[in-house]
Amino acid sequence: MGHFFLQLICVGTIAVFSQLGQPDDQKLRDEFRRPDVISFPEDAPYSPQVAALGKKLFFDPRLSGAQNMSCASCHNPSFGWETPAARTIGAMNEPLDRHAPTKENLAEAKRLHWDGKVGSLEEQASQPITHPKEMNNTIDDVVERLLQIPEYKSWFETLFDDGISGGTIVRSIATYERTLRSGHAPFDDWINGDDDAISQQARAGLDLFTGKAKCAACHSGWAFTDYEFHDIGLDTDDIGRGKYEPDNAQAQFAFKTPTLRNVAIRAPYMHRGNIQSLRDVLRHYNEGGLSRPSKSEDGTELELTDSEMDAIIAFLETLSANNVHVTTPALPPEVPKR
Repeated sequence: MGHFFLQLICVGTIAVFSQLGQPDDQKLRDEFRRPDVISFPEDAPYSPQVAALGKKLFFDPRLSGAQNMSCASCHNPSFGWETPAARTIGAMNEPLDRHAPTKENLAEAKRLHWDGKVGSLEEQASQPITHPKEMNNTIDDVVERLLQIPEYKSWFETLFDDGISGGTIVRSIATYERTLRSGHAPFDDWINGDDDAISQQARAGLDLFTGKAKCAACHSGWAFTDYEFHDIGLDTDDIGRGKYEPDNAQAQFAFKTPTLRNVAIRAPYMHRGNIQSLRDVLRHYNEGGLSRPSKSEDGTELELTDSEMDAIIAFLETLSANNVHVTTPALPPEVPKR
């Protein structure tokens, strides 16, 4: 009887510990499992041919005014569709106002850019083309330029009733951008049931990520983002989302939650690109950041130890995709002028 009672005490203690500090593996696997399909809007369904055309346009510097900068100049696939610089230099040789955000995992995003100023990838695709600090061109000039390239003219006339237009250009780029999904990572193997796919340290980091560190309060779902806007206490004069919601106190100094897929290869971090490493990011959260009325309720001091931060970083590194290679497309040649 005494032995049986001791067993009950031990089992009960383990159960309580599990509830407090060891989230159920299956629940976590369900929460962070990647979807089988990519979401496309009804008025812009997926077409592999349109996506292939969009890829050519994405990598083509002829969309910029000086023909010296493409979308890929700021969103380089080798660096998680960002650039390893705080602020990229634009077509006019001037630094951009913010760090270039990743292009990965945006198909489900309701608003784009750090401040959410546009509501679709189609609308977003036109922004850098026409921004004077970025590609510094006009849509009319891009249309005229592409009309002079026979292969592009043929592609557009085959795929769209109205051929080359501002609308078909941005639709093609947006279709390609929706296909930019983070590749399969060790964490996905763990999701699929391979307990040995990530280390014990990384598994402990996952528990901290979803528990004490409060990371999953914003970095949720398979892409590790809620696609929402939060003030995390950064020292900045940039009011972010507040520019578009001036009467919303919580929108002041709020910026979009980035995906954490491939985050280990996407330094530097934050909208200014002023935090150089994942450890420095965790230190920022650990210290709590600046206190102000708009600050997220989850942005309190965390009291993480160095070993706990090591574990979280080990977990974040399991989100890096395995051996993903993006080929640069062959761009259509121009007809030589006579």
